[in-house]
Amino acid sequence: MSTERDRPSPPAAGLDRRSFLGFFAGLGVVAGALPELLFAEVEKGKAITRETLADAETLSGLHFTDPQRELMLKGLAELREGYTHLREVALANDVPPAFHFDPRLPKGEREEPVRAAFALSSGPLPPLPAAEKLEELAYLPLADLARLVQARRVSSTALTRMYLARLRRLDPVLHAVITFTEEKALEQAERADREIAAGRYLGPLHGIPWAAKDLLAVRGYPTTWGSVPFKSQVLDADATVVRRLERAGAVLIAKTAVGELAWGDVWFGGMTRNPWKPEQGSSGSSAGSAAATAAGAVGFAIGTETLGSIVSPSTRTGTTGLRPTFGRVSRHGAMALAWTMDKVGVLARGVEDCAAVFHAIHGPDGLDDTVIDAPFAWDPRRDPRRLKVGYAKALFEAKPQEGREETHALDRQTLAALREQGFDLLPIDLPSDLPAQALSIILSAEAAAAFDELTRSGRDELLVRHLEENAWPNVFRQGRTIPAVEYIQANRVRTLAMREMKKLMSGVDVYVAPTFGGANLLLTNLTGHPAVVLPNGFKKDGTPASITFTGRLFGEADLLAVAKVYQDGTGFHRRHPTL
Repeated sequence: MSTERDRPSPPAAGLDRRSFLGFFAGLGVVAGALPELLFAEVEKGKAITRETLADAETLSGLHFTDPQRELMLKGLAELREGYTHLREVALANDVPPAFHFDPRLPKGEREEPVRAAFALSSGPLPPLPAAEKLEELAYLPLADLARLVQARRVSSTALTRMYLARLRRLDPVLHAVITFTEEKALEQAERADREIAAGRYLGPLHGIPWAAKDLLAVRGYPTTWGSVPFKSQVLDADATVVRRLERAGAVLIAKTAVGELAWGDVWFGGMTRNPWKPEQGSSGSSAGSAAATAAGAVGFAIGTETLGSIVSPSTRTGTTGLRPTFGRVSRHGAMALAWTMDKVGVLARGVEDCAAVFHAIHGPDGLDDTVIDAPFAWDPRRDPRRLKVGYAKALFEAKPQEGREETHALDRQTLAALREQGFDLLPIDLPSDLPAQALSIILSAEAAAAFDELTRSGRDELLVRHLEENAWPNVFRQGRTIPAVEYIQANRVRTLAMREMKKLMSGVDVYVAPTFGGANLLLTNLTGHPAVVLPNGFKKDGTPASITFTGRLFGEADLLAVAKVYQDGTGFHRRHPTL
């Protein structure tokens, strides 16, 4: 830590009996945290002080500085209020936590799962510009790029060089790249050209340049997690997603910026920018993947989401983002933030692009034992209007929050467009009788455990944002105060939320909701439901807005099919920033 201070007196010497017992009640805690003091010593409504926190540190063997304690106080009061809300939920004895222990260790890498055939929508070959104007292809959707590459109208090598040059030219404005992988990219592109010339076409990703969020390990290159303490880290492995995309013939051109340790759009290289409005951040934490895709500097990109890290930057940059069902895509080789919430997904320029990439990356690998073997069948000829599509009635009809009047109007227009497209929308009510916000302690506790050593070593002060209340170092410290009992109780309430969502989804296949409406984003990240976020119009300042479609667990095919009808009919995804 930056400064050293005298340790507070041991609890037996400095506290009354009630507070003393509070210390011992706090022995069963997550990551060594000891917050029971904050509830045994501090009565409801009584302020939590730096002195209270200093006493709690003694039993856990931690030491925070006074400035660090000051940052923690507001958040600790909010945590305590959240515990109060959780305790108001009646939990019958037969309600288990929303996680399970499996005594089987992962069995090691397996053969690639058998996949159903994948076919893109049919369409003509797009016109090919002169060689010196190849950059006119930059904004084409993956499907069009694939047709050109398969027909050998453009080589993967030429496409790769074009995207590399464009990304290098734009990156001083966007700050979207942490590491270029040019040598690897050119080797992969040349191999793709040889394979395609020999008649060994691997599918729609073959020869297509892409970028990986720098939470994913790529052998031979740094995996920085966007963070100063890890900026020199090189992992001797390829993430499963990286390996599967290479087997599909895709060409990795860069590792993109990630908000430091998967929060926001600020990393050790600066703030990643929104191509539509460069003075604005691209949001995060899949910041670079979204910005590079929106700027037409890659064919598609991979991102991750724990709580909005695909949805939020897709909204800001006008990309189409797929957050798959939890347990659909292996996280092997990806930075862990919250083991029961982390998901790997896709950022692209269209819904069908997301479907093509998802087809290549989903399924078990024997290395992430949360992954379920479930089929994904994509038929572009299918008419999804027969599906039951719901809408979160209360969220669309609620009075818009101040500053969100524009997006609220666009959301209402989305419903009108869907009805015009032939969908018979069914009103639904999202679960509202559970304290969803209080469940965010699940993420805080798991993240604090994931970066326990960083906190204890004091290296958390190396993070770019370490002096802010709303930043990881402070949240990690607060997370150490969450009692094990409260963490487990929160996961039991999470089980109730899962049951409520199961009941809701028994009546619809897909539902539409305002992207940041109510608790939908947090709730569905906790229950593991898949979502597609895509542009639904533009605000007065020219920046995009978004709408979110949510599907049944493992129902990505239905979800993407409904979203594609809306997207094809409105065409907002065809508008691009001018930079």
